[in-house]
Amino acid sequence: MHPTLPTPGDPEGAGIPPAPAPVEQPPAPARIVGVGASAGGLEAFEQFFPAVPPETGLAFVVVQHLDPTKPGILPELIQRLTPMPVVEAGDGMAIEPGRVYVIPPNRYLAVEGGRLRLRELQTGTHVQMTVDALFRSLAVDQGDRAVAVVLSGMGTDGTLGIAAIKEQFGLVLVQEPESAPFDGMPHSAVGTGLADYVAPAGELPGLLLGHIEREGAIVPAKEPSSAETCARVLSLLRSRTGHDFSLYKANTVRRRVQRRMAVHRLERLDEYLQYLRENQGEVALLFRELLIGVTQFFRDSAAWDVLRDRVIPELLERKQPDTQVRAWVPGCSTGEEAFSLAIILLEAAGDDRGIAVQIFATDIDREAIAAARQALYPPNIEADVSPERLRRFFSRQEDGRYRVKKEVRDLVVFAEQDVATDPPFTRLDLLSCRNLLIYFSPELQQRVMPVFRYSLLPGGVLFLGSAETVGSALALFEPVDPRWKIYRRTGEQAAYPEPFAVPYSRHPPELARAGRSSGQALADRLQALLLRDFAAPGVVVNERGDIVHVSGRIGRFLEPPPGRAALNIFAMARNGLQPGLEAAIHRAFLEHAPVTADALPLETDGGTVPVDVLVRPVGESPDLRELMIVVFEEGRR
Repeated sequence: MHPTLPTPGDPEGAGIPPAPAPVEQPPAPARIVGVGASAGGLEAFEQFFPAVPPETGLAFVVVQHLDPTKPGILPELIQRLTPMPVVEAGDGMAIEPGRVYVIPPNRYLAVEGGRLRLRELQTGTHVQMTVDALFRSLAVDQGDRAVAVVLSGMGTDGTLGIAAIKEQFGLVLVQEPESAPFDGMPHSAVGTGLADYVAPAGELPGLLLGHIEREGAIVPAKEPSSAETCARVLSLLRSRTGHDFSLYKANTVRRRVQRRMAVHRLERLDEYLQYLRENQGEVALLFRELLIGVTQFFRDSAAWDVLRDRVIPELLERKQPDTQVRAWVPGCSTGEEAFSLAIILLEAAGDDRGIAVQIFATDIDREAIAAARQALYPPNIEADVSPERLRRFFSRQEDGRYRVKKEVRDLVVFAEQDVATDPPFTRLDLLSCRNLLIYFSPELQQRVMPVFRYSLLPGGVLFLGSAETVGSALALFEPVDPRWKIYRRTGEQAAYPEPFAVPYSRHPPELARAGRSSGQALADRLQALLLRDFAAPGVVVNERGDIVHVSGRIGRFLEPPPGRAALNIFAMARNGLQPGLEAAIHRAFLEHAPVTADALPLETDGGTVPVDVLVRPVGESPDLRELMIVVFEEGRR
């Protein structure tokens, strides 16, 4: 306890203590704008910075590709363009509003805890992705306050970084490629579909400031009327896209919707609902906004090392030679996670293992699946993939991009699927679902976890993201590595999860959409086709596995699962047929060509019986193209 000091008029020093000195309040943290450029950047700066008012309260951190052998003069050049103080960034420097910080040569620049951090550029890599490094650090440090601006430059630097910014609800502005001296970086950023604004460099500051102002003016969606309107927005989205986001985390949905409202200068949710009704293009943009999720090769690399070095060797030891390792990657986005898994399975198995690998990778985003099938990735992946892996598993293209080699691509089958509603893959050894559950509400997470357990074989491995857990499903999984969220399935084979059983309908989806008369005509055509071309029993299915038509006695090969009635081939396949049948159907849809699976081991009371399966496209007309005929025949052809 400190003694009381004497005060005038109080000679004893025992009177009133002095008033406490005023506490100096720390300045409010600056909202940080990361600005990335390369070739042609100075010309873009000459348009951008004069358009920034000096009293915005924003801080600008500028990264441009610089010659590491020459002294940096960029701060002096930018200072001529703005009254804001411009300084070269120093390690540990606190970021203050109303200032511009410029990267020095031969350094990476990042933001940590509201301060600047510098580190030397790595040597021996093809490209130095300094813009990606800044944007990724901003996403982690600033969250939804992060802003990224992509200006003129060659290459693709910044593309991966803006995805990280968007995942955290940040803002992305891109110079219009046609106005950029070098359009590589802007064109790549625009191509992601993640840019909130695309405009000439001189117009971006006004768009940025207007957006920030409107963010504060949006009426919060917390009142009952707003909740009802938000439900109507999701209902409209479901009717237009076929996907239901009502069980996604409400806060995530709300913030994504508010971001779209700010872009269109709308302050009330009912105004945005009306805008959605009148603009089909905005429905597609909102759908894309809700799907935003960062994916990268070997995200959380230490977790992948544990999977490769500790978990997969044990899994392989349990497999018999000449058997198949089956894995599923739901929510695969553009394929990085699925190919990462394929690569470490190859590394762990070595060259002399007689074990085949089959990975199913699925997502509700049709555009993402199409990109994943191309297996083409920007040079930026050098930041996430080691030079050794790049040499072994990727081929460098003439335009600088990397393509996954055929030996890896052949292990992965990509398909469109909604993990929340569609039947799952089964008899899996490993299920990798990283950074998808964080977007699901607790209710949806509780529905999905039993499905994951059903999908895995006893002892199968579940691999989650670093911010995810099995939650209340601890009875279904035991931890293998709690830190890196690796779990093992417990117990024996589980029953098919009832909430995901496909309800029985006398009018399957394709027939229901067609209406009664045309639906009957389609059924007649399918029956005639099966009778004409095949004597064996068979079914017609869509890509989800829903059975559209049945011909002959199929009870030998398919049976309803326990619980609610289901008319789905993946749920109904008898023991022994499931793995090969699933693989054949998905590959037939992927290649739109006939696929055979010979001698599948149908398990019966009298032993194992070989069954040959043929999956063939029904036809090329619009009403038939999305259907496949699946024919079963005992014994070899």
